[in-house]
Amino acid sequence: MTHTAVRMDKDLKDRLDRLASARRQPAEDIVREAVADYVDRAEKRDAFHQDARHAWDRYQRTGLHLTAEEADAWLARLQVGEDPEPPACHD
Repeated sequence: MTHTAVRMDKDLKDRLDRLASARRQPAEDIVREAVADYVDRAEKRDAFHQDARHAWDRYQRTGLHLTAEEADAWLARLQVGEDPEPPACHD
């Protein structure tokens, strides 16, 4: 493992120390877990945004799409446990 310094104000440091004490866990373990959780969420959010940009670009190029009603009907079937094919996109 490598070391990284994190600057935080006194209030946050005090809160971290209280939490670490209550959990009987080193503060650095809590910080490491918090950073890992943050990075996981940030990576997923970035991937979602990238997928959305690609979908928008594809729509701009092709004009192919589903209506909200078509998507809702397909999702409703998935929700009740069916395994339907996705509806075909159209222009």
